[in-house]
Amino acid sequence: MSEDDSSPLPEKRSWLERLSHAFSGEPETREDLLEILRDARSNRLIEGDTLSMLEGALSVSTMTVADVMVPRAQMVSLPVDGKLLDLMKHVVESGHSRFPVHGEDRDEILGILLAKDLLRGIVADNAVQDVRELLRPALLIPDSKRLNVLLREFRASRNHMAIVVDEHGGVAGLITIEDVLEEIVGEIDDEHDDAADASTSIAAESDGQFVVEALTPIDEFNERFGAEFPDDEFDTIGGLVVAGIGHLPEPGEAFESGRFHFTVVDADQRRVHSLRVRLHDGIH
Repeated sequence: MSEDDSSPLPEKRSWLERLSHAFSGEPETREDLLEILRDARSNRLIEGDTLSMLEGALSVSTMTVADVMVPRAQMVSLPVDGKLLDLMKHVVESGHSRFPVHGEDRDEILGILLAKDLLRGIVADNAVQDVRELLRPALLIPDSKRLNVLLREFRASRNHMAIVVDEHGGVAGLITIEDVLEEIVGEIDDEHDDAADASTSIAAESDGQFVVEALTPIDEFNERFGAEFPDDEFDTIGGLVVAGIGHLPEPGEAFESGRFHFTVVDADQRRVHSLRVRLHDGIH
């Protein structure tokens, strides 16, 4: 056996090891790091979902509670003097699992009621008579708190909800651990969320154009429009358009490929959400 034959085969490096090698340039700014991560995705060192989570984790460190909280006007809260069965009806109709409970003044948050505690309290042999007996302490936080700090506090305290107060001490909204995690991993659906209707991912408009959800799979887009975009590098039409533009675009930026003209309709600091599509040779 020759020396060449006896030499050990090179070990296959994990994506993390390859990504570490890509970081050898020692990025000095957040934008440098993001550029390296996007290059790693282009070179298939990491998957698109991994890139989105890494970008989300980076953005969380710069965001505050005010950026993602549920505003006061959209909060589902319960009155402390409500009858237990009436409260149960509100709980069932809302589909939530945690509720702020307020006094006569809605800025007076007395505690947090868990749906499971209310159910146990009602069906127990010695059923409770007053919802106050079931309340858990409310975590109050300022709207200026950083999301990454709040996530650490949620994990340490095992709280899942916090009441957001403004500089005057009034209730500004609420935030849950799910709200924070969604900034990292994307939308988290549960059994109470309406299932996405695939037929609505591509919607025709009266002027002959189409609004297309950026997460529409490329093969679905191709089938709908008779297109032939490759799906070996990008899974979604949004990923293809972002790559064509060359950077994460803002609403209004456009990209053309063949007979298709794409315009970004909705986008934020992390991803494109929807596109407007115009065909040069008519509608299919």
